[in-house]
Amino acid sequence: MIWQYFPLFFSVIALCWFISAVCLLGEREKLITWFTWAGIFVLGAFIMLLWITLERPPLKTLAETRLWYSWLLPVTGILLYRRWKYRWILNYCLGLAFLFLVLTLSSPDTFDQTLMPALQSPWFITHVIVYMVAYALLAASSLVGMKGLKLFYRTGTSDNTLALADNLVFLGSSFLLFGLLLGAVWAKEAWGHYWTWDPKETWAYLSWFAYLLYIHWRIARPRQVRAALWILSLAFVVLLICWMGMQYLPAAGNSIHSY
Repeated sequence: MIWQYFPLFFSVIALCWFISAVCLLGEREKLITWFTWAGIFVLGAFIMLLWITLERPPLKTLAETRLWYSWLLPVTGILLYRRWKYRWILNYCLGLAFLFLVLTLSSPDTFDQTLMPALQSPWFITHVIVYMVAYALLAASSLVGMKGLKLFYRTGTSDNTLALADNLVFLGSSFLLFGLLLGAVWAKEAWGHYWTWDPKETWAYLSWFAYLLYIHWRIARPRQVRAALWILSLAFVVLLICWMGMQYLPAAGNSIHSY
């Protein structure tokens, strides 16, 4: 079982990202880039080895999706850092990715998870990966929103963080919508219908609607910064409920997504 080697991979990844975080305190951009990408590469290698070992895409269990999320978050962070030089966003992304890896280390879900017939579809892979990309981008946008909210209450200004947040939300919500559409096509193929207001589908819609509300608020009321920042920050809570919290709700037992 490849999972027994995960603590070793985890140690290497944690060391790389710790060195990168320390380098962020100085002016060592090359080291920041090298060690961030080194951790990303090691985690990506583990995901590929897990894929080969399981003989299926590692996208089924919550632990497996956390691996993808922990891989995509630093990718988002380093790209934003290289583009706009926001050091704090890279630190946030590395820290959040590390937290999800710790959760995966404590609960790796190593029991047998053979794919049911409905999941043995190319739509399953594209649907989940697109969603993970959307979650990484939208998590970064909400982190930007929380940072902007902190600055707003401290200095009365968002320090131009809303411009970055807007770009991340536009891109992330596009991936989220694309994921919804892919899920509908997959559902039609697997279960014979596009949409049934299943609990998971409902929360997926609510998460997309939460970020859509932010977009409309920014367009309709561009000067009401504080409300926009609160919407963006709270939207992440809805997204987390959709991804990880839905299984704890009473209605989850009736969901076809409980597999």
